[in-house]
Order: sequence, then structure tokens, then C-alpha cells
Amino acid sequence: MNQADAAYYSSDIAQGVIKTLTTEMPDARPAELEERRSQMNKSQIMDAYFKSFRGEITGDVIHKSILHIFEINLDAVSLLLDGEKEALAAAQNTEAGTSPYSGSLARAVMDSRLTVYGGLITGPEIRSMLNQMFGVNLDAISSLEKARISLFSKDQWIVQHEHDLFVVYTGEGDVDVKVYPTSYFVEQTGQNELPAELRHILQSLGYQLDANQKTCYYADPDGQAVPDAFKGQTMGAIMATIRSDYAHL
Repeated sequence: MNQADAAYYSSDIAQGVIKTLTTEMPDARPAELEERRSQMNKSQIMDAYFKSFRGEITGDVIHKSILHIFEINLDAVSLLLDGEKEALAAAQNTEAGTSPYSGSLARAVMDSRLTVYGGLITGPEIRSMLNQMFGVNLDAISSLEKARISLFSKDQWIVQHEHDLFVVYTGEGDVDVKVYPTSYFVEQTGQNELPAELRHILQSLGYQLDANQKTCYYADPDGQAVPDAFKGQTMGAIMATIRSDYAHL
């Protein structure tokens, strides 16, 4: 079973997705519904699940859905500045000694933000909210499912498969990024370094090459989180390299 399937087979999510697909494809046979489901990426599974959801969408519900679908533990992800301020305010309403950075308070911030939606919030709106709160771009993560790129971010592996070819590793606070080949790439190609064309493209984006040419490294000069646009350029360069030279591996 691949990672997407493992994430999908949480019973509540599975039932919700099939319920939505049945509504959208009322004449489809079970095999056709499953084929359609197998073609969906994680963002689409999330959207289908929340379309079917009839209970109250809370921070806890969102946390559990992201854990099952994307295998990301939001309790382990630091809030961005605005979220920290909200969490600090929430902490003032809790008993003394409660940490303002606990997972429960992160969910409390989600609950606070959910009030403006009046209980009607869609999958895309949830993903936008989480990106604003945590800097977790779930749409971008979803696009990496078959890209053969491992991604480490927010102190955890966000995407990682056995036959991935390259790693994008972001440090604490996403202020720096490393790109290097996986052990699988080295085994398959005999190259213990990044391909020359990829190195050149990454260097044109501002990356520095280490002495053994195995790792390209970038750190934001102002100590700020690397913006999504820069991450997108990085991923795009790696994907183009894989498509042109390594799709056969």
C-alpha cells in the first residue's frame, strides 16, 4: 500500500470520500468510484471528506484529518507570529502554568478562526488558514505525491518514499534549505553528488554548493522563512531535472 492509500484508509475519511463521490457520480459502480478515488491527490481527498462532513468542524477535527490524510502532526508544528500572539492570548484564559505553545492551544487558535466561517468552511479554506497559521502549504505538499522528492520541514518528514531521488530539507523556522541526492539516487546512478545541470540552476537561484558538490544550501540573508515562491522554484528545478534525465529510474 502506498503512502496516499495508507492515509486514505481511515474509516471516517474513506466513508466521507465515497459518500461525496457517490453524490457526484450517482450512476457509478463501486469499482468506478474506487478508480476515481485512486486518481485523487491528498488535497482532493481532503475536499471530498469535508464536503461530506456534517458535524461541527473544530480544530480537533482538522488536526485529525490532516494527520490521517497528509500524515502531518500539526501539534508538532510551531505557530507563525500571528498565531503565537493568539495562543498567548488564549493562554491567559487558562490555568497558570499552561504552555502557550501546546498543541491544545494551537487547536484553540483554529477554533477561534473557525468562528468567522459560521460552521461552513471548505477544504481549500482550511488549507489557506493552516498556511497562514503554520506556514504549511498543503496544496504544494499534495503536488509532491508522485514527484519523487522527499521533503523535511516543520521538524518532521512531510513527504518521503523509498524510491525518491532528491531531498529538500528545511531547517528550523524554514530559514534555510538544503538539497541533496537520496541514497536510492546514488545506488541507481553511481553519482554521489547533485547532477551538474541541477547544481547550476540552484546556484542561479542563490544556493551555495558545498565542497563535495553533494549538497546545495541556501539561507535567507535576513533570517526570515524562505517564501513559498522560492520553494516552488526549487521544486520546479528538481522536477524538471527528474523529468528530463531520471524518469526511468
